Amino acid sequence: MEFDPIPIGSCSKENQIIYQQWFNYADSDGDGRITGSDATKFFAMSNLSRQDLKQVWAIADSKRQGYLGFAEFIIAMQLISLAQSGQPITQDLLSSGVELKNLKPPTMDGLDVLMAKKRHKEKEVDSNGSSPLQPSPSSSSWFSSKSTKRVSLSSVTSIIDGLKKLYIQKLRPLEATYRFNDFVSPLLTNSDFEAKPMVMLLGQYSTGKTTFIKHLLKSSYPGAHIGPEPTTDRFVVVMSGPDERSIPGNTVAVQADMPFSGLTSFGTAFLSKFECSQMPHPLLDHITFVDSPGVLSGEKQRTQRSYDFTGVTSWFAAKCDLILLLFDPHKLDISDEFKRVISSLRGHDDKIRVVLNKADQVDTQQLMRVYGALMWSLGKVLNTPEVMRVYIGSFNDKPINDAVSGPIGKELFEKEQEDLLSDLKDIPKKACDRRINEFVKRARAAKIHAYIISHLKKEMPAMMGKAKAQQKLIDNLAAAFGKVQREFHLPPGDFPDVEHFRETLSGYNFDKFEKLKPKMIQAVDDMLGYDIPNLLKNFRNPYD
Repeated sequence: MEFDPIPIGSCSKENQIIYQQWFNYADSDGDGRITGSDATKFFAMSNLSRQDLKQVWAIADSKRQGYLGFAEFIIAMQLISLAQSGQPITQDLLSSGVELKNLKPPTMDGLDVLMAKKRHKEKEVDSNGSSPLQPSPSSSSWFSSKSTKRVSLSSVTSIIDGLKKLYIQKLRPLEATYRFNDFVSPLLTNSDFEAKPMVMLLGQYSTGKTTFIKHLLKSSYPGAHIGPEPTTDRFVVVMSGPDERSIPGNTVAVQADMPFSGLTSFGTAFLSKFECSQMPHPLLDHITFVDSPGVLSGEKQRTQRSYDFTGVTSWFAAKCDLILLLFDPHKLDISDEFKRVISSLRGHDDKIRVVLNKADQVDTQQLMRVYGALMWSLGKVLNTPEVMRVYIGSFNDKPINDAVSGPIGKELFEKEQEDLLSDLKDIPKKACDRRINEFVKRARAAKIHAYIISHLKKEMPAMMGKAKAQQKLIDNLAAAFGKVQREFHLPPGDFPDVEHFRETLSGYNFDKFEKLKPKMIQAVDDMLGYDIPNLLKNFRNPYD
């Protein structure tokens, strides 16, 4: 699986030196980023049309960060150079076999004169002994407890930076006040915003989850075991690292630069069954994989796991950008545990893809029957009228079995594999949009949670019979949800699962819950109605 590489290596050292000087000149704030306003001034010197420059920015900022780092700046310069030589600017231009190594830097009218003036000014400042300019405010200055009505975008350098600031100032206070972290999801940290996109693989044992990752990486990862029996007995996060090593779960959960601190809520029993596998790999620079233990069936599922398996999969589902459910032609039954796992993915339906793996083990006629049986099984579990997207293939390093699959089957497998790989390839490009989507979803959930908690507090008597009243509220929780929904005109589909909420509530004293604080709710409404749209508007393509 080839990802579009960022072509620093496809640029000669001489050109890299030139581009570094240009980058330093264009970077008005000196923070290592070319913003939209920086780009419009600098790119204008190329004398290309606005339409061409719009396309250059769209390709260079493919992750929609709202700025260009040095690597993306090189891509932009190479595209401008190709456009000046008459090449049409298209998404696949850089991967179309164009020779980039000896590509000359683009012609930028008047740039040499402007850079010479800047150097002259800097020399004058140095000779006068003036103090250097203060660096622009960093994200550390955002961690303020005061919540302002409107968040200033002056110190925000990307969409992700903006979301981080909005979370700290507006959403986190609401979550902490109404204990959202105890009921739904742990409070977010910096690493949650900056983490690479994740893909989680779920399925019964021996459906090829570990082999699938190995197939994409074209090599094994540290700690990988493959066999017909349940070999992967733990959750393994496969991510990029300087060298090959396995890190135990307890260590991973306390590392500030990794987005897994929330897993500590599942206890040591789970952390002993969790590890991080690191290795240097170009694909892992874009995506992190989560390999899960095989879901148990039959007699095995009667032996309870020592941790909340469904809760862990639900936690990862909220963090992941894509969830692959793997089946093979000989394991189409959906066990009770697998049914619970699929049910726990509720609310993340847009991320789920189904993979019918090892499909070359049956002939074309059997494959047709297997596909029908799988769709029937899924229809009973997913409870939606829509048909789930199912990819058919054989994701391993062996060539597709011609004798079994036949010419039609082989062509089908190749097309299906291409579709799935292109789906995976789009993940880094869509990561920013996905993060915004998850952030808005979290804000809506936190708001509804605040309404529920404050309603339970309001329903408690002032003096006598508190224990009895609390138990009555817990027993009639569905009716309480209905009251909140009608009072505040909230969509019923956004409410949490009644049984899960009831289970968590039993350990709390309702009398100690907070009353409704309209200012906090208003701050989140302002964020959803004004701040986020404004953030997206400011960090869109500057040529739109």
